[in-house]
Amino acid sequence: MTDFALPLPTVPSVAIRNSQQRFPVRRIFCVGRNYAAHIREMGNDERDPPFFFTKPADAVVDSGTVIPYPLATENLHHEIELVVAISKGGVNIGHDAAADHIWGYGAGIDLTRRDLQDVAKKAGRPWDWAKAFDHSAPCGPLIPAARDSIPHSGRIRLSVNGEVRQQGDLAEMIWPVPDIVAICSQAVELQPGDLIFTGTPSGVGPVVAGDRLSGEIENIGVVDLEIGARR
Repeated sequence: MTDFALPLPTVPSVAIRNSQQRFPVRRIFCVGRNYAAHIREMGNDERDPPFFFTKPADAVVDSGTVIPYPLATENLHHEIELVVAISKGGVNIGHDAAADHIWGYGAGIDLTRRDLQDVAKKAGRPWDWAKAFDHSAPCGPLIPAARDSIPHSGRIRLSVNGEVRQQGDLAEMIWPVPDIVAICSQAVELQPGDLIFTGTPSGVGPVVAGDRLSGEIENIGVVDLEIGARR
């Protein structure tokens, strides 16, 4: 047995609906600009190949959590997303084989420090500080995928304090789930426990301390969150 100098950290994990088991999280990949309306609202209008950024595994938090307003930002934004949970690893996974590698799905929120992202974009710098921070990947309970079943449509929306901010349909994704899994696996070897956040519809906007966020994806699940006070 390996003798570590420090206690081992807790394994990040996501709840599973109607189960005492939890899904262990290895890595979190996120797809940028996957809904045309969101591309336009962010000042872009191109159908480029999907690009990915990452968040640390321990950025994941359960639905129902109260998180502190993040450090180093004055402009925190919400982005509701379909989350894909990977059960079987692989490289160069074919489009038609993607379903064989998916354990299940959930509703997640990609929290973004938009002011830091804007600075990074202008300077041509990485987005890490804008995306990969503490508590930045809330995720609702996962549901196991039915055999060979991939959600190609379904309402996706997010409300803040009961007011609908984002609303769209999974059918509006430029790159659907099989493409996302296949393209991601061309650059990294996907592994069991990986999560992929698949992009957000239009309507992203700021939240402040005291706001309650409620996201829902039809036939998939919900994710709820409250923004607490700044530390």
